[in-house]
Amino acid sequence: MPRVAIIGCGDVATVHFEALAAIDGAELVAVCDTDPDRLAAAAAAHGVPGYADVVTLLEEVRPDVVHVCTPHNQHADPAIAALERGINVISEKPLASTMADGERLAAAAAASTARIGICFQNRYNQAVQAMAQRLASGEFGAVLGGSGTVMWHRSASYYESRPWRGNWVGGGGGLLMNQAIHTLDLLQWMMGGVMQVSGHAATHALGGAIDVEDTAEIVLTHANGVRSVFYATLANSVNAPITVDIVAEKATLQLRGDLVITHNDGRVELIEERRASSGGRDYWGVSHQLYIADFYEQLGHDGPFWIDPVEALKTLRIIKDVYAQSYPNRLSEVS
Repeated sequence: MPRVAIIGCGDVATVHFEALAAIDGAELVAVCDTDPDRLAAAAAAHGVPGYADVVTLLEEVRPDVVHVCTPHNQHADPAIAALERGINVISEKPLASTMADGERLAAAAAASTARIGICFQNRYNQAVQAMAQRLASGEFGAVLGGSGTVMWHRSASYYESRPWRGNWVGGGGGLLMNQAIHTLDLLQWMMGGVMQVSGHAATHALGGAIDVEDTAEIVLTHANGVRSVFYATLANSVNAPITVDIVAEKATLQLRGDLVITHNDGRVELIEERRASSGGRDYWGVSHQLYIADFYEQLGHDGPFWIDPVEALKTLRIIKDVYAQSYPNRLSEVS
């Protein structure tokens, strides 16, 4: 029966509390947060001890698994501390707020007997799984290109409520690190990884409210010179459905929540997405619980979890490459 602690009791932790309650045999034994009010509320709500310090929790409680649900710049250190003690880790995205911390975390994972998974839960969406499996089967022939979009809305008040989101130190970036990272991850994963990145990030709608980007455009070059394009913005009037399109020799696959496959011979397939929520906000998707359940199911298996730091570094590296191209005079801040 795994004994579990949750580190960081803010917004996204609510999804983890709910998902954990559905894991057969899992026992929540402690929570941790640096905000005294939030810590007290979480400890009281779940009837467990609260800790303000991660290392103290790890040493005194010795959980089997920790969930890291902290701000971006506080992902690496708690996860590394747990891995060094042989404690398994589920960490929210991104892997880390900097490439240096991401690489430190990957090294710690490689040296540890424990397992770590990074929350790219949208890979567990039913339509996404179908898309990936059908592409991998080769039935559509060679992939010719792809595209992805995230056209959402965020106001200044969103950043005022959690100031770390709007600066390089706390968030490690803006739109790409916080909102668009999931769709960018899906695109690079479906396209089989990335050989070259060309992109630009800028602040168009939220200047004065944030120091980080709210809009970005990227061209990715994949194996054999195949390209995909990616566009994301927080300047849209609504949170539109994300899109991922893949064009292959024999069909075009279009993800809009549901998956539509249009074959060159005119046949059209529809693969519907699950409609049940996984808790939290709608734009967090439907699959946190599936991801977390799979992580616990895999604890008894050998080898790394399939979305480990090495895998998560692929998407983080794309984002940091775009930042380096966009802010060449601020490399120490944006890397």
